[in-house]
Amino acid sequence: MGSEKSIETQKNSWFTGLKAEFRKIIWPTKDDVAKETTAVVITSVILGLIIALLDFVIQYGVDFLIGL
Repeated sequence: MGSEKSIETQKNSWFTGLKAEFRKIIWPTKDDVAKETTAVVITSVILGLIIALLDFVIQYGVDFLIGL
């Protein structure tokens, strides 16, 4: 029966530690999340356009070389 109490004590200790760690988390504000989301979307669109442009240029170059 001693090991059952020890296990229960370990569980309580673990949950207490988990609770303490969650209190340390600094959650972002809605404004921060909106700004970061906007930055990610804009960056993704710009990179997508750059990749599409490179793809077009490389495809044009390959077609040109094949046509020689």
